[in-house]
Amino acid sequence: MKIDFANLKYQHELYKDEIELAILKVTRDCSFIMGEEVSKLENNLQNFTSAKNAITCSSGTDALLLSMMALDIKAGDEIITTPFTFIATAETIAFLGATPVFVDIDEKTYNINPNKIEEKITPKTKAIISVSLYGQPSDMDAINHIAKKHNLKVIIDGAQSFGATYKGKSEVHHADIYTTSFFPAKPLGCYGDGGAVLTNDDDLAKKIKMLRVHGQDKRYHHKYIGMGGRMDTLQCAVVNVKLNHYTKDLALRQEVAQKYTQAFKNKNFVLPDQNEETTSAWAQYSIRIDNRDEVQVKLKEFGIPTAVHYPMPLHLQECFKYLAYKEGDFLISEKISKEIMSLPMNPYVSDEEIEYIAGIL
Repeated sequence: MKIDFANLKYQHELYKDEIELAILKVTRDCSFIMGEEVSKLENNLQNFTSAKNAITCSSGTDALLLSMMALDIKAGDEIITTPFTFIATAETIAFLGATPVFVDIDEKTYNINPNKIEEKITPKTKAIISVSLYGQPSDMDAINHIAKKHNLKVIIDGAQSFGATYKGKSEVHHADIYTTSFFPAKPLGCYGDGGAVLTNDDDLAKKIKMLRVHGQDKRYHHKYIGMGGRMDTLQCAVVNVKLNHYTKDLALRQEVAQKYTQAFKNKNFVLPDQNEETTSAWAQYSIRIDNRDEVQVKLKEFGIPTAVHYPMPLHLQECFKYLAYKEGDFLISEKISKEIMSLPMNPYVSDEEIEYIAGIL
């Protein structure tokens, strides 16, 4: 059996007629930058999440960058985040000249451990960035309690979690700013790069919209130092089509995750934590296993693709050497990085494939 990890081709076939018609409309209109599909997607994202504002942008990375620029993060500031995430979370902090201050993760959820945040707060701390890793929200009540106590802003890096909920509401309602990515392999993906910033703060939204187009408040009048961070009209057209089907796709992801969990009961590896207060977007279904590297090789021989998100925590990356962290500083992140392994996860993983994967494992 040959299994597809993300099954993007299958999804395209499902929605092909709608997507290709939407793309054709954009090409015929020749409105490739900030065309009508852009504002349409922003309205659709607002409706889906009940957020007051949604601003599309060029990537999930730029969504983080725009968020911090809107909060006036500058050189010398500190932002607390997790070392167990994709590099964009901390890279964007460093790009602005601020310092990423890492806090270890919770061993069950793999998200930032709120119990370790307060001890890292200094007068230079300006914000906390939590990451909804693999699609699962963090403990936002605990994080927001700390943030309010110390007058800090909260950003959720939801690159993997669009459509997830915390206590019955979209994550945007539990942070000052929520960011997401429409990278093709994400639960809601476009056909290139794309992202969005969501917020209930009208002033922040207004500023982010200007920052996205070089800080303009009107054409050739620049209020802020900004960037070229727009999302292409073509990509917005693709996401608009997919968003129409996204509630169904999310439900299918939940079903696949539950079937995996059932199939793996009583096996000799650790399954994903499933919290009653949250729903996950299930960007990944990741298990922990002691002899991971050996298992990955064997699974590949049987046509089962796997991935490791992520094999090296950020505090040990060469680019962050200047922060002077060392091995042993974040033991949970280091432990998980050696054991974690993601299995094929998409709405279309079949019962037969799940049974095959479980049997081989």
